[in-house]
Amino acid sequence: MKCPMEKRISTDRLQSFFFSITRQSFWQLGINDATVARYVADVLTDFASSDSLYRIRNRAGKKLEGVVEMLAEKRPGANQESVVLRERALRKYLGDYTLFMSGIFRSYVEGKGFLNYYLQEGRRCYWTVSELDLSLYRTGFILFQELSKKFEYYSGALDYMRKAYFAPEPGEDPFAGFLKQVEGWIKVNVKEN
Repeated sequence: MKCPMEKRISTDRLQSFFFSITRQSFWQLGINDATVARYVADVLTDFASSDSLYRIRNRAGKKLEGVVEMLAEKRPGANQESVVLRERALRKYLGDYTLFMSGIFRSYVEGKGFLNYYLQEGRRCYWTVSELDLSLYRTGFILFQELSKKFEYYSGALDYMRKAYFAPEPGEDPFAGFLKQVEGWIKVNVKEN
């Protein structure tokens, strides 16, 4: 078990790795928005842990993997503010989830017939986050408007990044290949520390 300091260093290095590779991929595609690249790198870092990727659970504690299931699992809040904050958190997570899945695991999502739905729902979720941020007087609403307006573009950039930097071996499960590469990178860099 890692101590909190080791875990923080590992997370910082992973975030730095993802930021570097995201900036490089985005630059190759003519995307020069460092704020979006930083945000996307943060999403990749967060979702490198399967517990973060599948953090929404049903009332029985089962991990939910489908967007429709996640939307259906809304729980009532104690007051209006908590309802708004919970809705924002859910929509942000779903925007991040659909971006991650439609970008990094595009062939899986396409194979299931979900790609267009994920692209639409991701765009809609980020727009909802921007509107909620405006109502809460938060300054980050512009980032979420940008992510919403160009959702398909950023999803495609992640697909490009996966193909260029995380391609699985022939016949290998794309989930396993991606996680194996990230886990290998983490092990190497933790040992260097």
